[in-house]
Amino acid sequence: MSVDLPKPDWLKTQLTPAADYHNLKKKFISHSLNTICESGSCPNRAECWSRGTATFMILGDVCTRSCRFCSVKTGTPAPVDFLEPIHVAEVVKQMQLKHCVLTSVTRDDLEDGGAQIWKQTVIEIRNQNPGITIETLIPDFDGRTENILDLLSAKPEIVAHNLETVPRLTETIRVHAKYNISLDVIRMIADYGLKAKSGLMVGLGETDDEVFQTIKDLQKNKCAVLSIGQYLRPTKEHYPVQRYVTPEMFDEYRQFALKCGISHVESSPLVRSSFHSELHL
Repeated sequence: MSVDLPKPDWLKTQLTPAADYHNLKKKFISHSLNTICESGSCPNRAECWSRGTATFMILGDVCTRSCRFCSVKTGTPAPVDFLEPIHVAEVVKQMQLKHCVLTSVTRDDLEDGGAQIWKQTVIEIRNQNPGITIETLIPDFDGRTENILDLLSAKPEIVAHNLETVPRLTETIRVHAKYNISLDVIRMIADYGLKAKSGLMVGLGETDDEVFQTIKDLQKNKCAVLSIGQYLRPTKEHYPVQRYVTPEMFDEYRQFALKCGISHVESSPLVRSSFHSELHL
């Protein structure tokens, strides 16, 4: 059994304000919707939810993969809800959002990986919310070009796909995913003419040099926006934290990424994929 490292002071966060939490929670429950804020145990719920923002998680709350860092449930997903795009768009309208973030579980059980629901959700949000901007945090669709291009045809303003970790740890941490396939997805997004974004976790056992090389790989594949945050173990069943990276080192990552040519970088211990998403436009 692994022993958890004591958390440093810089990782302390505020609790989500009760009123904000319950008001938003009611909206999601009434439409049978999920958020990665809760399913992913995000440490920024207090800040984001108090601003009335959240990241919607479509295609259910059960993932077909079992990545060792992720707290989203794994197993056999429920059938697709084809009304979900309409329900998401309705809640976005109720919340009066000017910027919306979408993500999903990975659905390897579906022939198109869920690409059509992704596409229809972006279209429906735009239909009901003129002028809104949208960020999508997508899975790799097993690298199937036709499914990725189908989703991209809806043209969200930002399309993110997280590389998550360095190549040496990818097979251990992400299990099914492939480092080079993820890089291919990021390049495909950029080549389509959309803003490509990715995210990294640190503290999984990587070295700083490996982080720097991974940043270079992302830049070579046309990544324009990058988030880097500290990995926090969701439960004792998940992969243990190997180190807590200091805020000073996060700043070094940020400066290095900017020098490499990545245009916007969020890098600090509590940063997560959709943190300050609206600023990336």
